[in-house]
Amino acid sequence: MMETTMNPAVIREQVSITGLLARLGYQPAHNSGRETVYRSVLHQDGKKPSLCVNDTLGVWYDKGTGKGGNVIDFGLAFWPGLEIRDVCGKLREMMEQAVPAAVTLMKPSRRKRHKALIQPYYHVDKVCELGKTPSIQLFLEKRGIWEEAQGILQEVHYHSVHAKLQPRQFFAAGHRNDSGSWQVRNKYFKGCLGNKGLTLLTGDSRRLCVFKDIFDYLSWKHDHPELTDSALMINSYSLLPAAIKMAMRYPAISVYFDHTPEGHQSLRQFIIELPYASDGTPAFNGHHDYSEKRRTEARAAYEAQKPIDIFKNIEIPFVR
Repeated sequence: MMETTMNPAVIREQVSITGLLARLGYQPAHNSGRETVYRSVLHQDGKKPSLCVNDTLGVWYDKGTGKGGNVIDFGLAFWPGLEIRDVCGKLREMMEQAVPAAVTLMKPSRRKRHKALIQPYYHVDKVCELGKTPSIQLFLEKRGIWEEAQGILQEVHYHSVHAKLQPRQFFAAGHRNDSGSWQVRNKYFKGCLGNKGLTLLTGDSRRLCVFKDIFDYLSWKHDHPELTDSALMINSYSLLPAAIKMAMRYPAISVYFDHTPEGHQSLRQFIIELPYASDGTPAFNGHHDYSEKRRTEARAAYEAQKPIDIFKNIEIPFVR
């Protein structure tokens, strides 16, 4: 039973976002790790679900609008025009109602059950320091972040587990996120082996840099080896509300999201929530993200070191 209170802090702690959506009559489309995904109730987003809810963290994020936050933020978006006090009252009333019988926590679907049975997952076999696998070293060297990756990334060797296929072996550079899962990346794959989560590298307690992923951070670190700012990797834009919540403790923040529509929306939302945060994206204008900027520079440096072929443009006369 929920406490009969209008205190926003108590409501944020006690009101489940998925529980609220169920009482509003909305069915989840599917689950993705710890996230429950809905077709957005805040805008018409067509067939593709875009509203992600993480009840463990108590946050939501809508990819279509770039907005997110806690349950009260959702109420303000769902009931536009209401003040926070009125929204808290609505939330309390909704949570005192029973969940409609037609609404379940997961939408029953024969196709989804079948997919869950054959969808592969990954088992980590070994984790070791960088330098054991030449192809991983070459991958990081070509990205221009081999030196910066020392002590931060590790080699992750893992295999796929699939109900109908033979296991396949993989390896990549990776690091643990705050959920305890491995964020991995190699030439062919970029993703998370398990539950999504933020990654915080602690440094200066007053200064924070925020990135989409750790390759962007390592590329920034190459340009600023003297700085000791703390670094926060969100790893997924669906975790933006949790990232904003974590960033609140820092008085100086720079944000380096990528030059994509979702990245721009997330940057705007970040600065709306924390107006003193600064936009760091001009540092890699002309590139998709900080990582691409560094990779382009590393490629140019490699080409400049190659020996010049003085015969390359000399035409050999035709001889009968």
